Formats: sequence, structure tokens, C-alpha cells
Amino acid sequence: MPDAHPTDFNDRMLSLGLARVSEKAALASAKLIGHGDEKAADQAAVDGMRSELNKLDISGVIVIGEGERDEAPMLFIGEEVGLGTGPAVDIALDPLEGTTLTAKDMPNALAVIAMGPRGTMLHAPDVYMEKLAIGPGYPEGIVTLDMPAAERVRKLAEAKGGDPDDITVCILERPRHEKIIAEVRSTGAAIRLITDGDVAGIMHCAEAERTGIDMYMGAGGAPEGVLAAAALKCMGGQMFGRLLFRNDDERARADRAGIEDRDRVYGRDDLVRADVIFAATGVTDGSLLPGIKREVGWLTAETLLMRSKTGSVRRMVYRTPENRV
Repeated sequence: MPDAHPTDFNDRMLSLGLARVSEKAALASAKLIGHGDEKAADQAAVDGMRSELNKLDISGVIVIGEGERDEAPMLFIGEEVGLGTGPAVDIALDPLEGTTLTAKDMPNALAVIAMGPRGTMLHAPDVYMEKLAIGPGYPEGIVTLDMPAAERVRKLAEAKGGDPDDITVCILERPRHEKIIAEVRSTGAAIRLITDGDVAGIMHCAEAERTGIDMYMGAGGAPEGVLAAAALKCMGGQMFGRLLFRNDDERARADRAGIEDRDRVYGRDDLVRADVIFAATGVTDGSLLPGIKREVGWLTAETLLMRSKTGSVRRMVYRTPENRV
């Protein structure tokens, strides 16, 4: 009899199905864009993503999801999804990356999901991660987490063949980042501050000509770091992350997640250790993707679908009757 859970990660066949999953989440949240209800928007995206995931011929486990089982009733870490008969896979997802952005109709809200072979994604605990990312085409190690922020800017500018004032850095606008914001600005570099959505912020580095972003730095959620690493594995670019702990409870989360070296600096390929497929669908308009477009009776979504194995990047437009969402 054939193996009930084949080990071959059939990424080519699964990729279109993954695009449908992110589309479903984005379209489900469309009616709540700009309505000020973050929880309702997130729940709609979760419901849509989960229903579509369970149609895929996979034996999937959520490794980056909505939270621990006691915090999230659906798409929680450890939940099994799919039909249970296909390849065994890890899944990292954020049904609505930017709930506040969606509720306020602000730019760059996305539905995002990544999939890889079982056991190949870091089970990142729900703590902060210090992150640093740049796009493709630069020598390895041109910037590091151990460098001061100003030195990172100068090194990247030198590698780019320009000056620091040719560099734009993306940073989450948070009080904890006041020091690095001041340091980056002291070099003459520009900063694009974002209010939420650091997966999109990091992805911007991989398409600098389109987005104008050369580097991302700052502390954000560790689970989102794994999703961003999956995207960069497909798009190209370097990323580094180091877990940050504020108290004993967060250190205990790392222990439960199997983190042995709390001070380790993870590279992109440590966070995601094998080929992945990645899909992101725009919810609100952004630099990477347009948001959901509404016409009377119709919805239109655009999805970015990528495979790291081939380096392929597809942009797919999907138009559907509103009453079928």
C-alpha cells in the first residue's frame, strides 16, 4: 500500500492551492476593511483561511499560527490541518497580518502563509525577535546584528556603491526603536516608519526598486520573523534574527518551544531550513500588492505566489462574485 503521508514535498502541485488559501483569508476580511473592528476582521480571515486549508491534500501541522491552543480556538500552534492524506508539511501563517491596518484601512495589510516539509521551520515562541534584513545581490555578512545601526547603514551604502543618504531603512514606529531611529538618521539615511506589519516591511527589502526600501531593522514578533524568512527564501535576500526575552514567562515559552541557545543569531536558512512555497494576498493597498477591490457584486484580489526551489514569483489576479466569498 502507498505511504499515507508521503515525504515528497510536492511544492509545484501545492502552490496554486496555497494561493487559494491566502486569497480566501483576504477576501473574507474585505467587508471589514475600514470598519474599526480588529477582532472581527481577524476572525473572518481565520475562518476563511482554515476552511480553505482543510481542502488541501496535505498532512499539515501549524508551527506558526494564531497562538497557543488555550489562546486560539483555530489555527493554533500544533493544530493539524488538511485532508490528512498528502505530504507531511509545516505551515506558518498569519491570516491577517495587520489587523489594525485593516480596521483603519491603512496600507500594507496582507494575508500570508508559507509551507515547507515537516520539521523544517523554527517553532518560534511568541516573544520578540531582533531582526535585520536586506535584499538580494549583496555579499554574505555585509551587515550583522552585532553592528550598531549606523554602521549597518554605512556598510550597505558602500556595498550599493553610494552614500548613506542613498539608503532607506524600514522600521516599526515604536518607543523601543527611538534610539536606532536617531542613529540611522544621524547617517543621513531616510527612514520609512510603519505602524504594523513587519512581514511586509521585511519583504519590501527584496524588491527595493519597486518599494524604495533597502534595509529593515528593529524588534518585532518572532513568529512573524519565520514568515518573513520564508518570503525572503523565495525572493532572495539576507535576514538575521535573535530572540529577545523580557521576563521568565517568555524564557519559559522558549524552553517549551525547544529553544536550547537563547542567544543564538538565526540566519534566514536557520529559520526556514528547506524549500518553501509562500503566498501573500493584499488586503489593503500597499507597496507590494494592491488591496481588495470592490465593485457592485464583485471582489478582486491580487496574490504574490512564490517557490524557493525555482525562484519563481507569480502575481495572480482573482475576480469573484461577492456572494460566493
